[in-house]
Amino acid sequence: MSPEGTIRSNNREEIISMSRSLRTIILAAALAWTPVAAERAAAATFDIDIVHSGVAFFIDHLGFSRVIGVARDFSGTFEFDAAKPEASSLNVSVKVASISTNSAQRDGDIQGADWFNATEFPQITFVGREFKATDSKTGTIAGDLTIAGVTKPATLNVTFNKDGQNPWDKSHVIGFSARTQIKRSDFGMKAALGMIGDEVELLIEVEGRARS
Repeated sequence: MSPEGTIRSNNREEIISMSRSLRTIILAAALAWTPVAAERAAAATFDIDIVHSGVAFFIDHLGFSRVIGVARDFSGTFEFDAAKPEASSLNVSVKVASISTNSAQRDGDIQGADWFNATEFPQITFVGREFKATDSKTGTIAGDLTIAGVTKPATLNVTFNKDGQNPWDKSHVIGFSARTQIKRSDFGMKAALGMIGDEVELLIEVEGRARS
């Protein structure tokens, strides 16, 4: 065989080898993005980072202003996948004793039997049951809210803020804002109705840190 023929033969072998390598790479990439792989990635659990999260409420006072209250001690976990938000989960608990309205007297009153009845029911809980996306940034979470031993349905209007890496410690963090309104009388808290509002607005800011 002439040198020219040898070169053409070598070129064909190189092309065949490169083609096989390319097919292997494409196949490996396709397998990496199968629903099974995506499902495994979505199975990560996030713990609520209380340092960068907050729970606040607003309630009318005689029509003059709205009293602002905050919960200082709460915890929870959730699962979320932007590609499958309907498969999410959420479980949150708030310690009633940690609720503060910037008045020691009022805070003591609301711990009592006419309000939260903290001695018998020390926790407020919310468990998400149904997750719906309205667009790429907003959605709703319908679930069970339990206050003072009474469980009622509640729906959170949620905004998805960001999913990414915390630049300080390189952890995987995801953030949401949520809003809802409830009636305290639905949970048996009927003290001073007519003077203190029945409707309570809840504002929630959450950063979740992925478990390693």
